Amino acid sequence: MLATITHNKETFKVNLSKPIDLSIPLTSKKNPLAWYIDPPKFETVTDGEWVGSVRKGGDVNFTTITFNPHSHGTHTETAGHITEKVHSINKNLKTFFFIAEVVTVIPEPLDNEDDDFILSDKQFKNLLKDKSPEALVIRTLPNAREKKTMNWSNTNWPFVDESAMVRFRESGIKHLLIDLPSVDKEKDGGELKGHHAFWDVNGEIRLDATITEMIYVPHKVSDGTYLLNLQIASFENDATPSKPILYKIETE
Repeated sequence: MLATITHNKETFKVNLSKPIDLSIPLTSKKNPLAWYIDPPKFETVTDGEWVGSVRKGGDVNFTTITFNPHSHGTHTETAGHITEKVHSINKNLKTFFFIAEVVTVIPEPLDNEDDDFILSDKQFKNLLKDKSPEALVIRTLPNAREKKTMNWSNTNWPFVDESAMVRFRESGIKHLLIDLPSVDKEKDGGELKGHHAFWDVNGEIRLDATITEMIYVPHKVSDGTYLLNLQIASFENDATPSKPILYKIETE
C-alpha cells in the first residue's frame, strides 16, 4: 500500500506493505543476552489441576514471561536509565515517526591495553556530512546473523566515542539506534560517557531523546534515508522492549 506522508512540511511516499523490522524478538529459545544475567523465562501458569497450555490439555495458553529490557533484546531507553529519578519512556516519547538515516560503520581499533574498538567521531562526520536527521540507525560490521542470538557478556563490544555522541546531540539527532548492547564500553566503571553526552544529563536534559540498542539491520537494507516508526510497549519504566520499523522512501 503506497501512502503519501507529510512530515515536517515535507511530502513523500512510502510503501506501508513493505516494513523493514529492526527488532530482535524475545524468545524462549535462542535469545540475545547481555549484562551477565540468565535468559528470559517463559513459564506456563498452573493452578491445581489447571494448566495454561492447550497442548497439555488446558483451554488457553497462559504464560508468565520474566525478562529484562536492557539484557534480552531490542529495547528503547530514555534518560531515566542513568538519572536518580526514573523518567518513564512511556511518558516522554510522545511521537513515533521520524526521518532516519542508516549508516554502516566498521569499528576502529584503539591502541590501548584493553584492545578496544571504537566508532569514532571522524567516521560519523564523514558518513553524515551535512545531514542532521531526526534519527540515526547504526549498523556495525561484521553484520553476522549471530547478533540475533549472541551472548554479549564479557565480549568487550565496540562503543561510540563520546565526542560523536556530542555531535549527534548538537546536530539535533533525537533518536539513536545501534546493533550493540550499549553505545558505551561494556566495562567503563559506570561512567557511561556516551549516554550522558547524548542526553546532556548535566545540562539541559533531553527527556524526549531516546537510545535504542540491540537492533539488527538486515544486509539487504542499503545505507540512506528512511521513515522510521519507533514502536514501544507502554511500560512505565526507564526502558521498554521496542519494535523499530523502517520504510523505504519511494522516489518518483
